[in-house]
Amino acid sequence: MLDHTGAMGGAELALIRLLDHLDPAITTHTVLFSEGPFAERLEESGHSVEVLPLNPRLAGAGRVEAGATPLTAARNALRVLPYAVRLGLRLRRLAPDLIHSTSLKADLIAIPAALIARRPLVWHIHDRISPDYLPGPMVRLMRTLARWAPTRVIVNSAGTAATLPKVPRIAVAYPGYSADQLGPSPLERRAPATPVVGILGRVSPTKGQIEFVRAAALVRRDHPDTRFRIIGAPLFGEDTYEQQVRAEVAALGLEDAVEFTGFVADPSDELDQLTVCVHASGQPEPFGQVIVEAMARGIPVVATHGGGVTEIVRPAPDSEPLGWLVPPGDPSALADAVAEALEHPEVAARRALAAWLSVQERFPISRTAAVVSEVWRSAARAPRH
Repeated sequence: MLDHTGAMGGAELALIRLLDHLDPAITTHTVLFSEGPFAERLEESGHSVEVLPLNPRLAGAGRVEAGATPLTAARNALRVLPYAVRLGLRLRRLAPDLIHSTSLKADLIAIPAALIARRPLVWHIHDRISPDYLPGPMVRLMRTLARWAPTRVIVNSAGTAATLPKVPRIAVAYPGYSADQLGPSPLERRAPATPVVGILGRVSPTKGQIEFVRAAALVRRDHPDTRFRIIGAPLFGEDTYEQQVRAEVAALGLEDAVEFTGFVADPSDELDQLTVCVHASGQPEPFGQVIVEAMARGIPVVATHGGGVTEIVRPAPDSEPLGWLVPPGDPSALADAVAEALEHPEVAARRALAAWLSVQERFPISRTAAVVSEVWRSAARAPRH
């Protein structure tokens, strides 16, 4: 398993859950390109892991910066080539049946490394390969390479798969939830006496915390007792955005109504304290693990539609939604949906129950592990490089 980051993000949490639920006959070893809490969490969970350090400047470059222009991408490729050779030689000594990369940087570095190691390569893509998510040159590069470089490709939603046209044999493996994340039926749940609306996830411009705060100001007009919680912390150098969110809270006079919790290792307790969980990303998400986690806890969900989120909340075009879907970047629509959930608890409970039942059918981690394992077996049987 290859991942460029030592930080804990959604893909990393999903990887730990996957490794925890694999068939015991499958042995894994994870190679990370940087130190961080991810390595510690893997070790705590009993998984074999090592760090083969990449230049921090290259490891920390964002996907937009790394692929902003063809020239930038080419320069970064030349800079990282010696590392790819070193990684390939290390993989050759490990002699795995296959190599599985689980981040865009790891995908690219894994290509020459897998050739050196002479092992099949599986890409696990957690990002939409689309111009609304990545720079144009990076989109073209990833779409081209995905057609021939990896032996197989796994994606986290049908929405992500749609951004990889002409790639053969794509497998969709939704990031599943584990049994300990499933809460009791919403029918047995007691909502907080004072309404609490929360947004959970990395504090980032892509996650919509500012839109959440602006919606909070609108909700408070008719629901002045409602409290709001921003659960999570900035990563990848996004501290400036958190400062902007805090400034917006102050500008709207919401200091007494909005709480910043910072990073939480286990979101279940935080979710259980909410009346409504909000997902406010301004662009289509590849999946939306937070939404599934909230549904598994029996919490009504308000989310911005697009990408994998629509698959989760409205699994069929004409079906009853399992929450509320609103346009991205629209605090007014977000506020209206939250207000509806607060004012009509019977509707919120009905949708929460339908969502709770749905996630048990569609998103158990056992299903994720089965899909990924079958892809691995298929790739391991493929001809070697």
